[in-house]
Amino acid sequence: MKSKSATHEAVTSSNRIATIDILRALTMVLMIFVNDLWSLKGIPEWLGHVERGVDGIGLADVVFPAFLFIVGLSLPYAINNRRKKGDTEWQLVQHVLLRTVALLIMGVFLVNGETYNAAATGMPKMYWNPMICIAFILIWNTYPDTMKKYIPVVLRSIAIITLIILAIIYRGGQEGNIHRFSPSWWGILGLIGWAYLVSATLTVIAKNNFWIILGGWIFFCIVSMAGKAHLIPREVMTIIPSAISGGTLTGLTMGGVLTTMIFQFFVNKNENLKMTLALTGFSALLIVLSVITRPYWGLAKLGATPAWLYLCSAFTILAFITIYWIADIGKKAKWFDLIKPAGTATILCYLVPYLVYGIRNFLHISLPEVLRTGSVGLLKTFLFAMLCVSITGLLIRFGVRMKL
Repeated sequence: MKSKSATHEAVTSSNRIATIDILRALTMVLMIFVNDLWSLKGIPEWLGHVERGVDGIGLADVVFPAFLFIVGLSLPYAINNRRKKGDTEWQLVQHVLLRTVALLIMGVFLVNGETYNAAATGMPKMYWNPMICIAFILIWNTYPDTMKKYIPVVLRSIAIITLIILAIIYRGGQEGNIHRFSPSWWGILGLIGWAYLVSATLTVIAKNNFWIILGGWIFFCIVSMAGKAHLIPREVMTIIPSAISGGTLTGLTMGGVLTTMIFQFFVNKNENLKMTLALTGFSALLIVLSVITRPYWGLAKLGATPAWLYLCSAFTILAFITIYWIADIGKKAKWFDLIKPAGTATILCYLVPYLVYGIRNFLHISLPEVLRTGSVGLLKTFLFAMLCVSITGLLIRFGVRMKL
């Protein structure tokens, strides 16, 4: 077991812990897994999403909020590291804005793929997601310094022009109700982008001030409850993106920031036991808040209810604590090396399934029903998730490293 002094040195000198990357990797594997459940039949209902209007929660309903929470967990580390490298406050804000724009662009393009009309667009649907994902990679890839400087410029220009052309020719919807390229909703990446924008900006402004972060988290928790109680004017709800005005999604991300602030306070004083008790207590409080608010607005992901916010935050904190004791204190981070690419190249890993689906559709590959049913089907989907992680690792080896 790692000594307290060693743990303190690891946290303060490198300002990074393995736990966050591992937790992010596990969450990404689960995200790919649950996103592929649509291809199966004869599987337990609790694995999927609970339908809109139903009070309850399934495994799939826990993954997205966990990812949002982890975005918050990493923010203090990321921002402090950039400050150490010499970034000014304005440079930090610029970085936040550029990253937000990138997430919004990717989110909107992927969302439009959901309602794509091949006949109206004049291009087979199987090409849409692979083309936009390759364009994303070319735009946001980190090219080696040894490469001739004009090559990244050319590749990025081609990718940007491709996205513009695709947005222009795009047609979606059903016959009689065809629509052009538009953000009908922001998609998973877009929702993360809006929550990240607010949480990262507030974290930059706070400059490691615990009380500002605590106040921000409480504020968005209140907004979440006020929105469900219809106390927020409709004009506000329509002007400001729902990921912000709804309070719940930003509350999840701010909860992650707050958790890291608590974590750093104790760990930097070599008090891992007190840290564990404090965060366990925080989780207990969140569970109580979930129980209290559930009778009023229910427990539902699709409703983005306060009870969902509190309960999923508690789950993620408990997972964070557990992995920290295994990976950072117990020095067992290598146990998770198999899924490491999903934690260090997360956006790339998120895009890989779209590429794999595209290749499958292009080659007209269809698995027999026995491989898509019950426990065999679940094994297939798990192996599919691991395949995507492996492909991500392979792409990294070939120099593909998306940097937002």
